[in-house]
Amino acid sequence: MAPLTTTSDPHVLVLFGARGDLARRKLWPGLRRLAESGFMPDDYRIIGSGRHAPDDGFIQALGDEAFTKRISFVTSSADDGEDLARAVREAREALGERSRTLLYLSVPPSAMKPMVGMLGRTGLDDERTRIVLEKPFGSDLASAKALNAALHEHFDERAIFRIDHFLGKEPVQDILALRFANGLFEPIWNNEHVASVQIDIPEDLGLEGRGSFYEETGAFRDMVVTHLSQILGFVAMEPPETLDAGHLRDAKAAAFADLRPFSPEHAVYGQFEGYRDEDGVASDSRTETFAALRVELDNDRWRGVPFLLRTGKAMAAGRRVVTVALRDPAQLLLEADGDGAERPDELVVELTDDPRIAVELRVKRPGPTLVATRAAMELDVERATGGHGLEAYERLLIDVMHGDHLLFTRADEVELLWERAAPLLQAPPEPLPYARGSWGPEAAEALAGRCGWRLS
Repeated sequence: MAPLTTTSDPHVLVLFGARGDLARRKLWPGLRRLAESGFMPDDYRIIGSGRHAPDDGFIQALGDEAFTKRISFVTSSADDGEDLARAVREAREALGERSRTLLYLSVPPSAMKPMVGMLGRTGLDDERTRIVLEKPFGSDLASAKALNAALHEHFDERAIFRIDHFLGKEPVQDILALRFANGLFEPIWNNEHVASVQIDIPEDLGLEGRGSFYEETGAFRDMVVTHLSQILGFVAMEPPETLDAGHLRDAKAAAFADLRPFSPEHAVYGQFEGYRDEDGVASDSRTETFAALRVELDNDRWRGVPFLLRTGKAMAAGRRVVTVALRDPAQLLLEADGDGAERPDELVVELTDDPRIAVELRVKRPGPTLVATRAAMELDVERATGGHGLEAYERLLIDVMHGDHLLFTRADEVELLWERAAPLLQAPPEPLPYARGSWGPEAAEALAGRCGWRLS
């Protein structure tokens, strides 16, 4: 992996969608923290951009003077980027011949392709420019292919960074360490020993003012074809030859190629009650705010093992959990005490900013009888190692400036996932209503089988 040190190349960072929700919550704070921690280049400029100029004081509110003095704002759109291109050229000239441009497109999916066309027309696509795109990458296979074709018309694949911030999270990378650095787990990482895998990312928040965006995407496009599937790739892939960007992404793409098409018969969609009353939402909307799927891979390692994917808005809790359930031994000689002991042994990875890993096992209940109960061996990764990871966007921004693609998605990965998603896009289930603060429609329970969802 790229060393977490500053890059020597001066950078002009252009942030499209600079006044948007993602920029406010993650990108501006992340850039400020990188500057304060010494991870930004020695010399850099940041140009925020959008269709409308910000209010007075917008830039000053982003940080201290040492940071904000490097920031400016220039309006632009897919139809008009000449002023922005001029500002970038002037900043690059001021920084010298070794300077690079980093273009960050934090814009809706429908705006991606037109924005890429504008970058080409205005000359913002030179050989020392890298471009970052937020998910989802297209809305189906045809649009993903069209977007990739437009990108490749102006940028080499080595200059394209399709960002999925879940891959920048420390605990997601811990999945790689669990598998490939420990003899305890990799030998049992197959259908002979694993009964099921759950990738469960419920959100307790609602739309938070993002009704128009959600109407365009929905839970399946926004979360399943992106975050949850990328985590599935880390869990399911064959061991790569090395942990470099090429081999890792080859292994993920091979896993995606082995995915069976996502079937409407094994999917449940939901819509939380009150969704249609939100700003920007149609009164007769059929957009799903909840999606649960049962998918499988057709290969020797995983054939017959269900991968259970679930996500939704306005649910009972905000969690990010991967649960690997192991098969029971041929003979269960101890009677279960009924206090959860009927569940199989499970490896549980909490995908939080404070990474936690637990192995939940059946153990003998203390006392005079041989009765099984459950207990967990837990590891607080940061406390155990004395380390503290970077926030996901911070780590990934550093990687872009280093040109390291390890934790980014490649064009063929994106297209493979949209191809597998096609049956659900063509015949989506009718969204079932569910109450705010619940675990979604009751129909989703049947997907998980006898033991149910771990979070319920």
